[in-house]
Amino acid sequence: MFQNYYRHCIRDQDLNAVFCYDVWVGLLSVRCSNCGKCCEETMMELSSEDIKRLEETGYRLEEFAVIDDGVTRLRNVDGHCYFYSHADKRCRIYRKRPLGCYLYPVVYLADEGAVVDELCPMGQTISEQELRTKGKTLNKLLKKIDNERARPFSSPLG
Repeated sequence: MFQNYYRHCIRDQDLNAVFCYDVWVGLLSVRCSNCGKCCEETMMELSSEDIKRLEETGYRLEEFAVIDDGVTRLRNVDGHCYFYSHADKRCRIYRKRPLGCYLYPVVYLADEGAVVDELCPMGQTISEQELRTKGKTLNKLLKKIDNERARPFSSPLG
Protein backbone atom coordinates (compact mmCIF):
# COMPACT_ATOMS: atom_id res chain seq x y z
CA MET A 1 0.00 0.00 0.00
CA PHE A 2 2.78 2.50 0.91
CA GLN A 3 5.03 2.09 -2.11
CA ASN A 4 5.22 5.78 -3.08
CA TYR A 5 7.96 6.99 -0.78
CA TYR A 6 11.59 7.95 -0.89
CA ARG A 7 14.30 8.10 1.73
CA HIS A 8 15.86 11.48 2.43
CA CYS A 9 19.05 11.90 4.42
CA ILE A 10 20.79 14.85 6.05
CA ARG A 11 24.53 14.47 6.59
CA ASP A 12 26.38 16.36 9.30
CA GLN A 13 30.14 16.01 8.81
CA ASP A 14 31.10 17.47 12.18
CA LEU A 15 28.76 15.21 14.14
CA ASN A 16 29.85 12.30 11.93
CA ALA A 17 26.22 11.32 11.49
CA VAL A 18 23.59 10.81 8.84
CA PHE A 19 19.94 11.32 9.72
CA CYS A 20 17.40 9.69 7.40
CA TYR A 21 13.64 9.70 7.22
CA ASP A 22 11.04 8.37 4.80
CA VAL A 23 8.93 10.83 2.84
CA TRP A 24 5.57 9.46 1.77
CA VAL A 25 4.57 10.95 -1.58
CA GLY A 26 0.97 12.18 -1.66
CA LEU A 27 0.30 11.49 2.00
CA LEU A 28 0.41 13.73 5.05
CA SER A 29 2.80 12.68 7.77
CA VAL A 30 0.89 10.76 10.42
CA ARG A 31 3.10 12.36 13.08
CA CYS A 32 2.47 15.98 12.12
CA SER A 33 -0.80 17.87 12.39
CA ASN A 34 0.55 20.80 10.30
CA CYS A 35 -0.49 23.19 13.06
CA GLY A 36 2.64 25.33 12.66
CA LYS A 37 3.25 25.58 16.42
CA CYS A 38 6.87 24.46 15.95
CA CYS A 39 7.46 27.35 13.57
CA GLU A 40 5.94 30.11 15.76
CA GLU A 41 8.50 32.55 17.17
CA THR A 42 11.24 30.01 16.60
CA MET A 43 14.52 30.29 18.45
CA MET A 44 16.06 27.49 16.35
CA GLU A 45 19.85 27.61 16.48
CA LEU A 46 21.73 26.83 13.28
CA SER A 47 24.98 24.92 12.93
CA SER A 48 27.48 25.68 10.19
CA GLU A 49 26.24 22.56 8.36
CA ASP A 50 22.64 23.84 8.51
CA ILE A 51 23.72 27.20 7.10
CA LYS A 52 25.74 25.58 4.33
CA ARG A 53 22.85 23.30 3.34
CA LEU A 54 20.37 26.22 3.26
CA GLU A 55 22.72 28.42 1.26
CA GLU A 56 23.22 25.59 -1.24
CA THR A 57 19.46 25.68 -1.90
CA GLY A 58 19.81 29.30 -3.05
CA TYR A 59 18.92 31.26 0.09
CA ARG A 60 21.20 33.98 1.44
CA LEU A 61 22.15 33.87 5.11
CA GLU A 62 20.94 37.41 5.74
CA GLU A 63 17.50 36.38 4.42
CA PHE A 64 16.87 33.44 6.74
CA ALA A 65 19.04 34.08 9.81
CA VAL A 66 19.80 36.50 12.62
CA ILE A 67 22.69 36.48 15.06
CA ASP A 68 21.59 36.62 18.67
CA ASP A 69 24.26 36.67 21.39
CA GLY A 70 26.77 35.06 19.03
CA VAL A 71 24.38 32.29 17.95
CA THR A 72 22.97 32.13 14.44
CA ARG A 73 19.23 31.47 14.57
CA LEU A 74 16.39 31.17 12.09
CA ARG A 75 14.75 34.52 11.38
CA ASN A 76 11.08 35.06 12.25
CA VAL A 77 8.81 36.91 9.85
CA ASP A 78 5.30 37.83 10.97
CA GLY A 79 5.65 35.58 14.00
CA HIS A 80 6.80 32.45 12.16
CA CYS A 81 10.02 30.97 10.85
CA TYR A 82 11.26 32.55 7.62
CA PHE A 83 10.69 29.24 5.80
CA TYR A 84 7.13 28.65 7.03
CA SER A 85 4.46 28.98 4.33
CA HIS A 86 1.27 30.39 5.84
CA ALA A 87 -0.68 29.46 2.72
CA ASP A 88 0.42 25.80 2.73
CA LYS A 89 0.87 25.50 6.53
CA ARG A 90 4.20 23.77 6.03
CA CYS A 91 7.93 24.28 5.69
CA ARG A 92 9.15 25.43 2.28
CA ILE A 93 12.51 23.68 2.81
CA TYR A 94 11.35 20.57 4.64
CA ARG A 95 13.78 18.26 2.83
CA LYS A 96 16.69 20.59 3.68
CA ARG A 97 15.51 21.81 7.07
CA PRO A 98 17.94 22.40 9.94
CA LEU A 99 18.88 19.42 12.06
CA GLY A 100 17.15 20.96 15.09
CA CYS A 101 13.90 21.04 13.11
CA TYR A 102 14.40 17.41 12.16
CA LEU A 103 14.79 16.51 15.84
CA TYR A 104 11.62 18.40 16.88
CA PRO A 105 9.48 17.92 18.97
CA VAL A 106 12.48 16.91 21.09
CA VAL A 107 13.87 20.12 22.59
CA TYR A 108 16.41 20.99 25.26
CA LEU A 109 15.38 22.71 28.50
CA ALA A 110 18.22 23.98 30.70
CA ASP A 111 16.80 22.51 33.91
CA GLU A 112 15.45 19.26 32.42
CA GLY A 113 17.60 18.26 29.44
CA ALA A 114 15.99 16.72 26.36
CA VAL A 115 12.19 16.62 26.58
CA VAL A 116 9.22 16.50 24.23
CA ASP A 117 7.93 20.03 23.60
CA GLU A 118 4.53 20.35 25.30
CA LEU A 119 3.39 22.77 22.56
CA CYS A 120 3.44 20.02 19.93
CA PRO A 121 -0.01 18.40 19.65
CA MET A 122 1.63 15.25 18.25
CA GLY A 123 4.23 14.99 21.02
CA GLN A 124 2.61 11.86 22.40
CA THR A 125 3.71 10.00 19.25
CA ILE A 126 7.36 10.18 20.36
CA SER A 127 8.43 6.93 22.00
CA GLU A 128 10.85 6.81 24.93
CA GLN A 129 13.44 5.24 22.61
CA GLU A 130 13.04 8.03 20.06
CA LEU A 131 13.28 10.64 22.83
CA ARG A 132 16.56 9.08 24.04
CA THR A 133 18.00 8.80 20.52
CA LYS A 134 17.00 12.29 19.43
CA GLY A 135 18.03 13.66 22.83
CA LYS A 136 21.58 12.32 22.39
CA THR A 137 21.77 13.82 18.92
CA LEU A 138 20.38 17.12 20.18
CA ASN A 139 23.01 17.28 22.92
CA LYS A 140 25.76 16.70 20.32
CA LEU A 141 24.27 19.36 18.07
CA LEU A 142 24.12 21.92 20.88
CA LYS A 143 27.73 21.19 21.86
CA LYS A 144 28.74 21.64 18.23
CA ILE A 145 26.95 24.99 18.04
CA ASP A 146 28.55 26.07 21.33
CA ASN A 147 31.98 25.13 19.95
CA GLU A 148 31.30 27.07 16.75
CA ARG A 149 30.28 30.09 18.81
CA ALA A 150 33.47 29.83 20.89
CA ARG A 151 35.70 29.95 17.81
CA PRO A 152 36.83 33.44 16.88
CA PHE A 153 35.25 34.50 13.61
CA SER A 154 33.78 37.53 11.98
CA SER A 155 30.02 37.70 11.83
CA PRO A 156 28.66 36.21 8.59
CA LEU A 157 25.93 38.87 8.65
CA GLY A 158 28.35 41.78 8.94
